[in-house]
Amino acid sequence: MAGTLFLIPNTLGPVEPVSGALSALLPTQVQAVTSQLDYFVAENAKTARAFLKLVAIDHPLAKPLQEIEIAELNVNTPAQALNQLLAPLLAGRDAGLVSEAGVPAVADPGADLVRLAHQHGIPVRPLVGPSSLLLAVMASGLNGQSFAFNGYLPTDAGQRSKRIQQLEGRSRSEKQTQLFIETPYRNGAMLEALVAACQPGTLICVATDLTLASESVKTLTAAKWKAQLASGKAPEFHKKPTVFLLLGQ
Repeated sequence: MAGTLFLIPNTLGPVEPVSGALSALLPTQVQAVTSQLDYFVAENAKTARAFLKLVAIDHPLAKPLQEIEIAELNVNTPAQALNQLLAPLLAGRDAGLVSEAGVPAVADPGADLVRLAHQHGIPVRPLVGPSSLLLAVMASGLNGQSFAFNGYLPTDAGQRSKRIQQLEGRSRSEKQTQLFIETPYRNGAMLEALVAACQPGTLICVATDLTLASESVKTLTAAKWKAQLASGKAPEFHKKPTVFLLLGQ
C-alpha cells in the first residue's frame, strides 16, 4: 500500500526559535503530522531543516534531524527525477512536501510532484496553513468572488506594461481581481509600472510581509498611488515578499 503525501505549509517568513512561536502561525495538527515524518521533499534542504527544528521545539518526540531524509525539488530538478522522489511513497512510506514559504504546490515546483502522485494512485493530503495569495485577497477589499493568480509578470519594461494593461482590461470586463508577485528587490519597479500602465481609477493593493510583525496591506486607486510616489511616500517593501493585486473599475 502506498504512503501518503502530506502537503505541509510553511511560515511566510522568519520565526523566532522559542516555544510556542510556531503555534501562532501553523495549526497544531500540521506540527503533529510533520513531527512524525522522516522523509520530506523540499525546495532547499537547509531551510527545510530549519523549519523542522522549529517544529521539534514544541514536539520533543519528533524524529531526530539525523534520522530525517530530505530530497530537493526545485526549478532545476529534471522531470525524469520526480519518479525517484516518489519511490519511498510507492514503497509505503509517508512523506511531506514543504515549500520555502506558505503552502506547497501553489506558485511552487511541488505541483508537478503532486500531479505525478495522483497518476500513481498515491493519496495526497493538503494541510491548512498560511497562503500569502489568499490572505492578500482577504485583506485587499477587492473582489473575492472571482480572482486569478498570474505568477510573475515579464521583466522587460515594455512587455510588462503591455501585460499589466491586458490584466487590467480583463479585470474590468470580468470584474475579476488579478494577483501577481515579483522578485522582492524589484517591488518598487513593479509599483511604478502599475501606476504608469493602469487607468487612474483602477484599484491597486500592495500586501507585504503577511503574518509577520512588519505586515502592511494598502489598497488605493492608481491615481492615489501615483500621488504618494510623487511625494516620496513609497511603501517600505524593498526586498520584502509582496503580493500585488488590481481591480479595474
